Amino acid sequence: MECIVINGQKRLQGNIDISGAKNAAVAIIPATIACNGVCIIDNVPCIEDVISLAKTLESLGAVCEFRDNNHTLIVDATNANSYILDEKLAKDTRASYYFMGALLARFGKVVMPMPGGCDFGSRPMGYHLKGFEVLGATVNQEHGIFSIEAKNGLKGGNVYLDSPSVGATINIMLAAVFAKGVTIIENSAKEPHVVDTANFLNKIGAKISGAGTDTIRIVGVKTLVGGEYTIIPDQIEAGTYMIAAAITGGDVTVENIIPKHMESLTSKLKEMGADITEGLDSIRVQVTSALKGCDIKTAFYPGFPTDLQPQIATLLCTVSTGSIVTENIFDNRFRYVGELRRLGASPRVDMRSLIIQGNYRLTGAKVEACDLRAGAALVIAGLAAKGVTTISGIEHLDRGYECLETKLRGLGADIKRITVDD
Repeated sequence: MECIVINGQKRLQGNIDISGAKNAAVAIIPATIACNGVCIIDNVPCIEDVISLAKTLESLGAVCEFRDNNHTLIVDATNANSYILDEKLAKDTRASYYFMGALLARFGKVVMPMPGGCDFGSRPMGYHLKGFEVLGATVNQEHGIFSIEAKNGLKGGNVYLDSPSVGATINIMLAAVFAKGVTIIENSAKEPHVVDTANFLNKIGAKISGAGTDTIRIVGVKTLVGGEYTIIPDQIEAGTYMIAAAITGGDVTVENIIPKHMESLTSKLKEMGADITEGLDSIRVQVTSALKGCDIKTAFYPGFPTDLQPQIATLLCTVSTGSIVTENIFDNRFRYVGELRRLGASPRVDMRSLIIQGNYRLTGAKVEACDLRAGAALVIAGLAAKGVTTISGIEHLDRGYECLETKLRGLGADIKRITVDD
């Protein structure tokens, strides 16, 4: 078993380069199965979720090749010959559900089990399936297996999402690429990775407009021809390192980012008392005096992202005044709180809110990551804690952060990965 060991209370300083966006990559990679040609995807993050999705493509008959230190993925799905997903691969990552829309577009049918991924509450597939049905598909579910088929072909239609689900927006968009006529998705998600997926599809021959707004319009085409595309920087990775800089009283510049994507976080860090300097593709975070608390409410983009909630809650545990963090997206995303208590924090969960008194003195302990972003929160806590923190369950971190320990060591952190007996 591998663990991360952190000797805390080292001030972070320096520059750090941000990798390609995980949430964009895990949508764009499955999308390539719908393409009758070669797709070259640049700025791919070298993480376990990407490797798993590439293996899934190969299991479906596509040819995949990594280049440029695994940061470029070349996919040739011309001879893809299967619409049935391998159960183990599908359960390796939540993002495997994007193969639903992509395979439905390519073959008119798909068979796959319930996807896996982090466990932080109910994430129903209802919106996805409703969209497929509007486009003319029939959905059957038995013994945890989805069988979806459009016997008469997919046809454009109007899909209204009761909630702006990112996954459903992208999945319906993928399915609609070849649907005859026009598909309208109303109340669609606006997240940057939704826009990035739409931009990729347009680059290889799709006709999608309105991504990033409430309404997305897709005009069906007959084929996707392939091409080269560069994935946007990862806003969640950038935010994680910005928060790590703040909790250590550091001075860190995150580079290769889109500052506009970070506005919900930068505004909160400023409110807490951090100094923020924005460049064209960078943000510098400096802390020169004691930070104060603030209230956080997660929301769909452009609101505060749920994927940064555990990290900023950890920071708020250490500041001088109290805070309330309200989780509005997922119903069980405070599971990491028990591990924070091992480190000396004592926030209180009240329904969907986390009540944080603040000014907790963190000390090193043995803790376990229960999901990807919870793991990031524990790393941040370990950076601030007095003494040694040992984090197990780091396979979650490997799903979403590239070279985490190496990047943090480059900023001055005392952090390493070790192998121990189970």
